[in-house]
Amino acid sequence: MAILTKLGFGGTFVALLANPDRQTGLEKSRRERLSLTFDGIAGDCHSGRTHASDVRTITQYQRGVEIANTRQLSILSQEDLTDIASNMGLDELPPEWLGANLVTRGIPDLSLLPPSTRLMFSSGATLIVDMENAPCRYVADVIEKHRPGKGSAFVAAAQHKRGVVAWVEKPGDIALGDTIVLHVPPQRIYGAAAS
Repeated sequence: MAILTKLGFGGTFVALLANPDRQTGLEKSRRERLSLTFDGIAGDCHSGRTHASDVRTITQYQRGVEIANTRQLSILSQEDLTDIASNMGLDELPPEWLGANLVTRGIPDLSLLPPSTRLMFSSGATLIVDMENAPCRYVADVIEKHRPGKGSAFVAAAQHKRGVVAWVEKPGDIALGDTIVLHVPPQRIYGAAAS
């Protein structure tokens, strides 16, 4: 799209994760490669072109309404994970505990990427950022299980650092070490929202 600007910096993948069964919990396990389809990550519990509305869209829809799946993937940055861990008094915070699919390195303020940003990978696969991923108590519960007494600090510690959710615009395979190029939309403030 001509309106998007290619940035002069990018990043790389340092972790790829998936979980085929959400019933087993929020945690995901590491992979060397992932195959992205129009449904998301092949075999991941968040894949699908549609899904039932849930707590994330409760102000727009009743629970259970079929809507487009713009949360096919959850993307975090290693830099934000390090900051969150430090804010919580932890030595580290494994991305598996946060239900992440992709972890990047080298993209400043990844959690603040604007909606419609394209993340284009060296394989040709492309994701579109839907929006910032807000910290939630489900992650806090997982952290509490692994580090008793620490989970309750997660929501405050992860404000504007929980990454973004995205969906697949162009399918392809991705692997650890693949590079990421960013194309961002113009940055404007919608003034009517402030009134």
